[in-house]
Amino acid sequence: MPSKPPVHRRQPNPDNPRVQRTRARILAVARELLPEVGLTGLTTALLAERAGVTRQTLYRHWPHRAALLTDVTLQGPDVGYPEPGTDVRAVATAWLVSLRAGLTVPATRTAALAIAAEADHDPDSAQAMAGIVEDRLAALNTLLAPSGLQITGEQYALLYGPLLVRLFFDRAEATDEFLDTVVAQWLTTVDHAPARS
Repeated sequence: MPSKPPVHRRQPNPDNPRVQRTRARILAVARELLPEVGLTGLTTALLAERAGVTRQTLYRHWPHRAALLTDVTLQGPDVGYPEPGTDVRAVATAWLVSLRAGLTVPATRTAALAIAAEADHDPDSAQAMAGIVEDRLAALNTLLAPSGLQITGEQYALLYGPLLVRLFFDRAEATDEFLDTVVAQWLTTVDHAPARS
């Protein structure tokens, strides 16, 4: 019979309500701290102290910084997630509105930018970035499923890319009109006729 790993190496059971509460508390504290102290100030020691946990607990939940930042990015506050639908234009527009809203949350914005910045030299961040893109593409395809359209990674990049350029490079506002233009252009690149049975 194989022996159990030592307590400090056991992964927390995600189905355990106590584990869920601990994770939620740590993520909430991380979201509060990021805008306050910045990325470099968000140390394991500070986060553990403010969340009332040990550093060992943090490492059991998030073995590296990129894993924590990924959860801060993907599990941010509710900003109005879109519903699935048959109208591709409406779903894509609602998706971009939701993404824009999420990226206005300071902690989410900081975490996402940090992962992207570190992805070139940190394998954990590169893997985290790929995981975020894969997760969001799958989520968008779920929203698009009633329309019969399923998009590729390249088509997904053509949809969200202009928004990221507008926000992060141009440092300009992504107005509703801007999002409408992005979606109109994007629709010319995808075959959005309903799937036939």
